[in-house]
Amino acid sequence: MKVLLRLSRETLGYRKLLVLAVALTVSMTGVNLLIPRIQMELIEKIGAGAAESALPSVGRLALALLAAIVLREVCRAASNISAHQAAWNIVENVRLKLYGKMQSFSTEYFSSVHTGDLMSRVVTDSGDLELLYAHLIPETLSDIITFAGVTIILFTMNPRLAALTCIPIPLIVVLGRVYSAKIRPLFRNRQKYIGEINTSLNDHFAGIQVVRAFGQEERAAARVHVSFRNFTVTLLRALTRGAFFNPGVNLLTSCGLVIVLGAGGWFAFRNQTSVSEIIGFVFYISLFYAPIAGLAGRMESAQSAIAGAERVIEILDTPVDIKTEDGAVELERCEGEIRFDNVSFHYDPAKPILKNISLTVKPGSFTALVGPTGVGKTTVVNLAARFYDPVEGSVSIDGHDLRSLTLRSLRRSIAFVPQDTFLFNTTLAENIAYARPEASREEIIAAAKIAGIHDDIDAMPDGYESVTGERGVKLSGGQKQRVAIARAVLAQAPVLILDEATSSVDAETERMIQRSIDELTGTHTIIAIAHRLSTIANADQIAVFRDCEIAELGTHAELMALGGIYRKMYDLQSEG
Repeated sequence: MKVLLRLSRETLGYRKLLVLAVALTVSMTGVNLLIPRIQMELIEKIGAGAAESALPSVGRLALALLAAIVLREVCRAASNISAHQAAWNIVENVRLKLYGKMQSFSTEYFSSVHTGDLMSRVVTDSGDLELLYAHLIPETLSDIITFAGVTIILFTMNPRLAALTCIPIPLIVVLGRVYSAKIRPLFRNRQKYIGEINTSLNDHFAGIQVVRAFGQEERAAARVHVSFRNFTVTLLRALTRGAFFNPGVNLLTSCGLVIVLGAGGWFAFRNQTSVSEIIGFVFYISLFYAPIAGLAGRMESAQSAIAGAERVIEILDTPVDIKTEDGAVELERCEGEIRFDNVSFHYDPAKPILKNISLTVKPGSFTALVGPTGVGKTTVVNLAARFYDPVEGSVSIDGHDLRSLTLRSLRRSIAFVPQDTFLFNTTLAENIAYARPEASREEIIAAAKIAGIHDDIDAMPDGYESVTGERGVKLSGGQKQRVAIARAVLAQAPVLILDEATSSVDAETERMIQRSIDELTGTHTIIAIAHRLSTIANADQIAVFRDCEIAELGTHAELMALGGIYRKMYDLQSEG
């Protein structure tokens, strides 16, 4: 019930369809309860003899029975249509909410979960909600109404026989509770293993070149097989328990029918009931036990649907670290001044990444961040784009704390070129124009020229319509980075952040990109993490990081004259 109550929030907008489906289900159930009564009366008329005067009544009852059956099936069809329309629309809505929620998660969240598991929650687990809303809930409601209605009718017809009919029910309830407790953990694990299968397949397909290069096909297949095997074993355990549960319920309901026939025959023999009443009891007894048997049959599906729903709710209710705060304002016109005031950051307090960083990046200036791996340079640019929030201190742009601005307006003002370049499996033109889909072909070409990738694209058979392949697999590392730079340039954001954006390009291309950066300086605020120090000689300021702090700050000439860390790094690279 907790799961269903939580999911009820996601049905807004489709409750009218659900109510209609419920109303039609109730109508269908009411007609279904009426049919055995008509059958009883018809049998009584037939059993009374073949008098000609009874024929009109028999005809009317036969027509009434036919009309009831037709009405029942019409209600069933309309209920199914309404329930499916509501259920699939709810599934679509939940999938969109899941995707939107995942988009709001911090970068750290995605570094700690598996992509395959997230995909499984969006596609597979949310799809189980259709089973819940289109089948389990309407059918369970119909069963409850049927069971209650038949119970009242049976006790009205013959209380003693009705009481005997109820003998197997406590045993069925106990069996159902035991089965539910045993089966749900298995279905939770089954949903988890589906996520693991997706993760394994995603990893191995994405890394197929590495797998082949090191001859690890058998090892990769073995890892995938483990995921498949875990899923199969768990599912078979659940099905095995179900194989005992369903026959057990059928056995108990059959015992109930035997009790009714035996006791009914005894009562009829002693003239305490009529044969037509016993026949009517038999008609109703099938309706009486059908909900119980149906509930047993749906128990397995219900456990699967609930397990999926729990995984969906887990994502929907996960708190968001980085979000637009209440009262946040739009950054209307960005000049590009970025300030770090006593900023500290860590994931684990025992392992600081940044300690009391203070740095001012002036509008239109070029600031370079240098230092060994793992000293916090990438964290600085991630904080500037508000992929993370500082643990202490503040980061501001044009005097506004980033937390006081809407994420959309902030991200619109910053173009980011990450170290790990990602390209979509579409054309080069669409990849470059990703931030501005409305950009003209001339603008796309101009950005590509600035990034030094135009000549490469122009030499391709399909030019800008060439498809990059998944993750840009059809391009070299340097080509991918230059496409990413072109994408950032075309975004026309006032702030441009480059995270070692020239690390995979040759010397000539690096010089082209450097000239482009020099041209952008003055009109854009540029923050660049640099590995090769020769590329940042023209920077307005260079921040040298060591031990999670800024150890030196100045221009290339000032730092060289200082003769400290930067000078040693520069001399070492020059010698290499």
